[in-house]
Amino acid sequence: MDGAREGGMGLAKAGTIAIFVLGLIWALVTAAHAWDRPMQVHALLFVVFFAIGIAQLAAFRPPADRSHYNVKIVKYGVVASVFWGIVAFLVGVVIALQLAFPALNLDTAITNFGRLRPLHTSAAIFAFGGNVLIATSFWVVQRTCRVRLAGEIAPWFVFWGYNFFIILAATGYLMGVTQSKEYAEPEWLTDLWLTIVWVVYLLVFLITLARRKEPHIYVANWFYLAFIVTIAMLHLGNNAAIPLSPFSSKSVIVYAGAQDALIQWWYGHNAVGFFLTAGFLGIMYYFVPKRAERPVYSYRLSIIHFWALIFLYIWAGPHHLHYTALPMWTQVLGATFSVMLWMPSWGGMLNGLLTLKGAWDKLRTDPVIRMLVVSVAFYGMSTFEGPAMSMHWVNSLSHYTDWTIGHVHSGALGWVGFVSFGALYCLAPWVFGRKRLYSLALVEWHFWLSTLGILLYITAMWVSGIMQGLMWRSYDALGFLEYSFAETVAAMHPYYIIRAIGGGLYLIGALIMAWNIYMTAKGRIRRREPLAEFAPAAA
Repeated sequence: MDGAREGGMGLAKAGTIAIFVLGLIWALVTAAHAWDRPMQVHALLFVVFFAIGIAQLAAFRPPADRSHYNVKIVKYGVVASVFWGIVAFLVGVVIALQLAFPALNLDTAITNFGRLRPLHTSAAIFAFGGNVLIATSFWVVQRTCRVRLAGEIAPWFVFWGYNFFIILAATGYLMGVTQSKEYAEPEWLTDLWLTIVWVVYLLVFLITLARRKEPHIYVANWFYLAFIVTIAMLHLGNNAAIPLSPFSSKSVIVYAGAQDALIQWWYGHNAVGFFLTAGFLGIMYYFVPKRAERPVYSYRLSIIHFWALIFLYIWAGPHHLHYTALPMWTQVLGATFSVMLWMPSWGGMLNGLLTLKGAWDKLRTDPVIRMLVVSVAFYGMSTFEGPAMSMHWVNSLSHYTDWTIGHVHSGALGWVGFVSFGALYCLAPWVFGRKRLYSLALVEWHFWLSTLGILLYITAMWVSGIMQGLMWRSYDALGFLEYSFAETVAAMHPYYIIRAIGGGLYLIGALIMAWNIYMTAKGRIRRREPLAEFAPAAA
């Protein structure tokens, strides 16, 4: 049996090396014949990736004992998540300052807001959020199935391939390569590479589930699986494009006009729904009960939450296109399903909060569980605000204003950010083999600084956005617009400064987390802190 397994591993290794050699040859040819500089740069990056991959594969030796969980890849995921989080938050602070003080654009293409803004959104969603999801999904699926992660090479291809996708996308933005589609800016070559990585990710997850020793598939895995499958479908549908040439970085989207807009926001809203909601609900359903040392309040409710959310979310995208060329019936359909989403979203929120029933005292003593619980509260707030903003009479005031920016960041910073931080604080001692975090006091500092930062950010954007909407629709006695566009921009200036301050506080909190996790990895314990710490076992 062991000999057959070793033989299979040898074939997998040889096959992967052969594929990488072909990829290296393709990359060299493409670099030599590239039509433009961005394509040449990306081809050369592929050369480096494939060359390093071949060298690493040639030296790769699978662990002798494969009966244990694959913890090493989760460890790498924790480090990558912290790194990309700081990058995303730093770029966010920079572009917030650019909006308040335009001179900070520095009058160069590479530092222009138009190029840094997609760098920030992709770093926050895909680099930080994506690495958190991959790391936690690899941890959760192993623990809840009681089986080692499928494959020895494939999971590492997913990790490195995904982070290489982030590098391709980021360098493309800085060089001006973009499809100009929200949350889907990377061009065709980068999209194609992500498709390959994502298929391998799906196979690793499915094969691990198929090999499980636990007869029941825990609900967190259903949320992770829905996230992986649906994002694949959305990615393929929205990024259907025809390259100008195999050697060109540019392509033409196959859709046009209102159809293109509808497909884009079917993708865009469900990227929020399945990447930033379903995937992170998988985190909630594992790490909140784990940290609280309590079972999920209602497992039946979690199943209802899953199926209702999965069915309803996919229809809500048209609410991004109110008062446009999109037919009214599709706008109303999107708004209707958005309002219906209140029910499963709040059912899931209450399920997460009530999991602490009988353990509410831990909110006072454990800042990690406090961070996780506050993230669930932000999830509830965002999923109330979103459906409200989808209704036409509210949307007529809120759309195209900073209110939308405030809404997005209450979800991104409060829900996604805090549940990610809580998961990383749980994972750090487990993956580095430590008994506890370096410092719970630093977690307290992180929590309060970031909470203050979020509140400053979203309240500034709420006030600024509502003010924008009211100024834009204000008319004088003769029926002319009362305020020019320049006057509305000037009125927003103080709120943009407040937003930048809020983002800066959030960034400082993330830096504190990075230091805390680094010291945890080194096995340090902060002086003047008690040695006994509430820390659930990893199993």
